[in-house]
Amino acid sequence: MATYAVGDVQGCHDALRALLDHAGFDPARDRLWLTGDLVNRGSQSLQTLRFVRSLGDAARCVLGNHDIHLLMVAGSHTDAHRSDTLGDVLKAPDRDELLDWLRKRPLLYREGRYVMVHAGLLPEWTLEQAETLANEAQQALSADFDGLAGSLYGNRPERWDARLRGRDRLRFIINVFTRMRVCHPDGRLELNHKGLPERRPEGTEPWFDLPHRHGDQVTVVCGHWSALGLMLRPGLAALDTGCLWGGWLTALRLEDGAVFQVRGTEPRTGSGLDARTRRETA
Repeated sequence: MATYAVGDVQGCHDALRALLDHAGFDPARDRLWLTGDLVNRGSQSLQTLRFVRSLGDAARCVLGNHDIHLLMVAGSHTDAHRSDTLGDVLKAPDRDELLDWLRKRPLLYREGRYVMVHAGLLPEWTLEQAETLANEAQQALSADFDGLAGSLYGNRPERWDARLRGRDRLRFIINVFTRMRVCHPDGRLELNHKGLPERRPEGTEPWFDLPHRHGDQVTVVCGHWSALGLMLRPGLAALDTGCLWGGWLTALRLEDGAVFQVRGTEPRTGSGLDARTRRETA
């Protein structure tokens, strides 16, 4: 059995299937981990959701910010953006089943020495804190998404405080797991930066470069930051390699560090199904 962790798919279903074929993934034997953002911007969000859901227990997926955005739009809690490509999901005859399945995905998944999240782990949280808070937020979203949706969006509070309660607490936790890229050394989040790490706001650092309390006993598997690209180093496997924007869709085989990649097939990428394999140290 092998475990393949894949970065942000964002509706690139054909690229995902090609990547899994290239890697030799067998759902009867292997496991697939997906770092969130299954949907949006690519043209095949509906096919992607149906395929991943059809894998059953062979697939593990965490919620990403685009997945939450789909749930928000579907519930009329926010307007669709001009660049959204969610219409096929919203009009599908099985939309309710797909949305219910998506709503129940966790914010954090841990197995052995690997922890998968979409964006990152707050450096000041211990691993046990992160797991507890992720479970707290996921249970709230699953139980009453529509009741909470009106307060999910926003950049405040900027800093963690265990005394936070209610919707401020929930919003902060979700922002960490689905939106964080950089933060200040004192723990304040800077959620507006999307670009290259070297162009981050003055005084901030990538979350993974700050001293962290979750220790070195785990490797964090994440996506979300396409401008960062593939980064494999002790304690970190960042896998969003910008498939949608002309880059690659990347899979990391956790057991031996083999990396499999295919080019995206979306019209905006202007590229075909090039594939490559190499070995890295995660």
